[in-house]
Amino acid sequence: MAKVLEVRWHGRGGMGSVTSAELFASAAIDEGKYAQSFPSFGPERRGAPVVAFLRISDEFIRIRTNIDQPDVVVVIDPKLLDQIDVTTGLKDDGKVIVNSGKSPEQLKSQYGFKWSVASVDASKIARETIKLPITNTAMMGALERVTEAVKMESLVERLKERFGARAEANIEAMTRAYSETVLKE
Repeated sequence: MAKVLEVRWHGRGGMGSVTSAELFASAAIDEGKYAQSFPSFGPERRGAPVVAFLRISDEFIRIRTNIDQPDVVVVIDPKLLDQIDVTTGLKDDGKVIVNSGKSPEQLKSQYGFKWSVASVDASKIARETIKLPITNTAMMGALERVTEAVKMESLVERLKERFGARAEANIEAMTRAYSETVLKE
């Protein structure tokens, strides 16, 4: 059976979790892989917790359900760590990627994470690059650093298509986050 990378994104409405999952899936498809991305939300509004799902595989993906046992959890809004258990169902060998200025060791200690933890201060990167507190493209860089699921060039192409004139700042946020992400096994 083919290995399917399953990623669950945790953010808030308007933060770009759904967009990030879509862009990652599109980049994988550009490379000839199979991918799906979809959100899970009801009547939430901007600012409410949102979950988005991403699957990537070298073979056709038959499953069409929410991701209850992800390989990776991406936390765009670190405040969610104090409000919900983002690690519910995370596989034993899973990874948690958090937008935080704290080190992976600090996050493991504070939240009792038994998984590998990666952290990057995506909020700071977003403020310095795109001049907005929207961290999704920076977190795409962190996910790429941890998984190497697609080629960085494929993600860059997707950002150019999606953001047009604003693409360069988003590409800078993504590539900077890629290089600044710290992973602790």
